Amino acid sequence: MSLSGIFPIDRWNFTTQSTLHVLSEADHADLLAHHSDQHYQKGDVIFREGTVPSGIFLIKRGKVKKYKVDNTAKEQIFYVANQGELFGYHAVLSDERYPDSAAAIEDSLISFIPKEDFISILHRSPAFTWRLLKALSHEFTVLTNSISVIAQRTASERLAIALIVLREKYKVEGADEKNIVLNITRLDLANMAGIAQENVIRLLKEFKAEGIVETDGRKIWVKDLQRLIKKSNYK
Repeated sequence: MSLSGIFPIDRWNFTTQSTLHVLSEADHADLLAHHSDQHYQKGDVIFREGTVPSGIFLIKRGKVKKYKVDNTAKEQIFYVANQGELFGYHAVLSDERYPDSAAAIEDSLISFIPKEDFISILHRSPAFTWRLLKALSHEFTVLTNSISVIAQRTASERLAIALIVLREKYKVEGADEKNIVLNITRLDLANMAGIAQENVIRLLKEFKAEGIVETDGRKIWVKDLQRLIKKSNYK
């Protein structure tokens, strides 16, 4: 089932997948001229908050979480990047250290693109710069909505919204939407929803008893999207 008309997914989710599509073949080739591919296993850290960036990243396969860590070592996941998306460009654009950390949430293949090549294409392609600016602006809207969720919503509503967003992330083009599998640890889900892990486990059991989701180990299937949206209490 599509979310169109029943849930404003764009308020909670952003993507940079379309950003590269505006590049000419020559600019796209130049952007990737000196890239290097790296395999990351689930849990591997790609970069840490406070380190100096030397380039940006493109996900060829897999998924990556972007997160902050507080002084108690607790993570707050504020974005999950998908195949085809760029990430790590904020610090390059601002010429500052990374403001967050990134790690693979499943086995992933990621391209590293040197900073110099990225900046060169920005100077050469106004369309690419404009599309990236639009992505940054939309990202700000999504992050402000995420902050309001954590501040104002119940644990059940936060988890419902997190599951709706993840369902969109785990979609496979052309596949049956009834078989979308959310393959994520309960800890990562808790850190994304901003609630305790034990609350995630309890609420998932409640959602399962109500026929909203099905679970098998760390895997989750949304069985009744309409009722999950109702749980999110979106108005």
